[in-house]
Amino acid sequence: MNIPNLLSLFRLVLVPVFAIVFFHPHPNAHYWAVAIYTLAFLTDIADGWIARHFHQITRLGRVLDPLADKLMTFTVIICIAAAQIIPMWAVAVFFLKEAAMGIGALTLYRRAADIISANWLGKASTGVFFVVCAALVLFPNIPRHWATALISFALLLTVAAFIGYLLQYLAFMGKGPGQ
Repeated sequence: MNIPNLLSLFRLVLVPVFAIVFFHPHPNAHYWAVAIYTLAFLTDIADGWIARHFHQITRLGRVLDPLADKLMTFTVIICIAAAQIIPMWAVAVFFLKEAAMGIGALTLYRRAADIISANWLGKASTGVFFVVCAALVLFPNIPRHWATALISFALLLTVAAFIGYLLQYLAFMGKGPGQ
């Protein structure tokens, strides 16, 4: 097991820790929850950099890394929705987009033993989503219309990234434009 894969496993361990800390009644719990979320985000950046820089990209890592990222992000969005900071429809949109991406990745992995790598829009939308969710965790008393606007913007970017991945997927499967 290489360092990038260990960092992905560490992020998987942080998922339930985030949820426990987020709902803890301690007055500083949300600060600790953001610290955990930030640690997960930074280890995601580190594992990707290490894997690419030191040629440690593995098939396991190409599955573990996005799995850890998606589980953490899904946990965060569920927590902020359960705390009534954002509307539940935001969770549904995120879940449907991630389910479609997961099904596509599994299909591609089964047919080609590979998955589509992250592109610049996917990375940008992940970064924006992190910032928005971290802000909503830090400032749970933000007016609901502002919280909804922020999460809507982040979701719009993730849906745009999804469309880009969908086009890549269709092209890879031989069904893209012009094929």
